[in-house]
Amino acid sequence: MNTPIGTKFFKMLFAAGIALYMSGCAAFRASTENVSVSEERHFDSRFDATDMRSITGQAVDNFLASEFLARQPDRPVMMIAGVQNRTNDHIDTKNITDRIRTMIFRTSKVRFVNEARRADLLEEQGYQAANVTPEMQVGIGKQLGAQYMVSGSLTEIKRTSPKQVRVSKQVLRNYKFTIEVTDLESGEIAWIDEIEFARQASQPLIGW
Repeated sequence: MNTPIGTKFFKMLFAAGIALYMSGCAAFRASTENVSVSEERHFDSRFDATDMRSITGQAVDNFLASEFLARQPDRPVMMIAGVQNRTNDHIDTKNITDRIRTMIFRTSKVRFVNEARRADLLEEQGYQAANVTPEMQVGIGKQLGAQYMVSGSLTEIKRTSPKQVRVSKQVLRNYKFTIEVTDLESGEIAWIDEIEFARQASQPLIGW
């Protein structure tokens, strides 16, 4: 037989459950929201989109202020060779080179050749040569030759706290982004820059 106190407690618990169900507690609902891409957000110590935007912005600012670009008699023609990912994580480094090229291109201080679409360009030229009237064909052999090649690398040094009695694990990552411009005629490095940053994160030993 239930006691008055037990019955009262059961009724309160039942009412609380009903109220929670009816209100659709946010903790049990899926939700989405728009956030600013420029807002700095890090969920752990690994390289993320915020880092990508930061290092590309710094690299472009340093390039635009460089003596190399200042002494160019005309807008140099460049190609993007890519960035090597030398970290332990999967990083789409094309995001890095695409953003660098876009930001520099918008300044109108540099011209870029589309090296990634050369096969498509040659295929289209071949099609036009065989199927398009002469007055509508693009000129063959008139593509720009790049004077400089942009390349780089992203490296990482990771350190974790030693095994010991603790409630969390500390992870420290040091990243270094190197970007360089190479003279394609001489093979000489015409400009180079390095950007470094580090991040430490605390990971609880128990969690999900």
